[in-house]
Parts: sequence; structure tokens; C-alpha cells
Amino acid sequence: MKKTIIFITFLWVSAIQLVAQERTVQNRPYTDLRPFHFGVLVGTHLQDLELLNVGPQIITNEDGSQVEKIITCDQDRWELGFNVGVLGEFRLHEHFALRIAPAMYFGTRHLTFHNLSDKLADGTDIEQRQELKTAYITSAFDLIFASKRFNNHRPYIMAGINPMMNLSGKDEDLVRLKRFDCYLELGIGCDFYLPFFKLRPELKFMYGLTNNLNTDHVNNMKDKNMQMYANSVKESHGKMVVLTFYFE
Repeated sequence: MKKTIIFITFLWVSAIQLVAQERTVQNRPYTDLRPFHFGVLVGTHLQDLELLNVGPQIITNEDGSQVEKIITCDQDRWELGFNVGVLGEFRLHEHFALRIAPAMYFGTRHLTFHNLSDKLADGTDIEQRQELKTAYITSAFDLIFASKRFNNHRPYIMAGINPMMNLSGKDEDLVRLKRFDCYLELGIGCDFYLPFFKLRPELKFMYGLTNNLNTDHVNNMKDKNMQMYANSVKESHGKMVVLTFYFE
């Protein structure tokens, strides 16, 4: 309770200080009055997969015998990727804008499969690892709600959808993603009006709306012993945390 009171007090003091700021000379005072403008973007992101495992599965051996296997899969670590693109923004209202931002996302997901049914000589579980490289072509459609500009900054919130096309994937992959996916985007940012351009840092969270797991590739795997690892996952949803810098 005490921490909550301190936090609310901090926000209240910050708000008072913001209101009490004096007006300064505005850079690019008419830039937000344009009905449409272009820009470029560059950023970095973290990719994650929300995986749903199947649990126990029955494996049929070459001699016809059957055995139960339990294999789990998860993403064992995060790794930075990068994204680049362009944008076009339509002014809808004093506080609303529609942004279309075609871009490319490059990243890597590291997956670990734990075979809980079979053991090594030292008694530890057998593990398989996969480095899942991803390259996406995307086109985000975002609605932006911005506050009133004060001096040379203007905070905003945004929400939108981002259709994606996956360009990566091999038949030998234990987990392979579908060609198309669609993400929900939610984020915050702030416009900084500089003398020659507007800089917009933005932090957003993206969540995949569809099951992006491709299960059809299992039958094309050359190593049949690896099929039980590929079959250990039945559902997958992508997640991303993205930090982007827009130059407009």
C-alpha cells in the first residue's frame, strides 16, 4: 500500500511539473497539419513463441511395437533481431492518425526439446535443439491517438494489426511455422520535434492471433526418429517486443 501511495504521488508531482513548464520555441510547428506524409523506420525486437505441448504420445517402432514418449518444447533464450521499413501516415483528426508501415523483421528463436522418457548414460534427459531463423515481410495498420503537443514533444498510444508473411523454414526443422500470420499490436510512443525532422521512439507488444504452427511438414522429414520431436507441439503463437525509431 505504501509503495502504491509513493507511486501515485510521483505521478502527481510529475504531472504538476509538466503543467508548470514554460513554453519554448516550437520546431516544425506545422508538421502535424499535413494530410499525409512519409517516413522511414529502424528498430530492434525480441521474438518469443508461446508453445502448447501435446503431452504423452504413442510411438510405433519399426518392429510394430508401441511405446509412450513424453517430450516438451520451449524457447530457451531471447535474442535481439532487427527491423527496417517505411511508413505512410494519414491525418484523420487533431488527435488521430492512421499509419501504414511496410517492413521486414529478421530474428532467431532458440528452441529446446526435452525427452523425458529416454535418458543418457549419466541419467540426464535427452535434448534436441533448434535454431529457428525467421524473416518476415509485414505491413502494419495502426491507429494512433496522440495528446496535444506541448513544446517539442507529444506522447501517444497506438493499436493495430500487422499481417506477416514468413519467408523462412526448412523441411528438416523440428518446428516449422506457417507462411502467413497476423499480429495484434499495442504500444506507446512520443514524438520529438527536432529542427530538421520528427523523431518518434515507440515501444510496442505484438501477439499472434492465429496458430502459426505448420504440422504438415512432419511427413516430409527424412529422419523418422525426429518425428516424435516435431509432433511434441500442437499449437504455437508468436510474440514480440519491439522498439522502433521512426524518422518523419
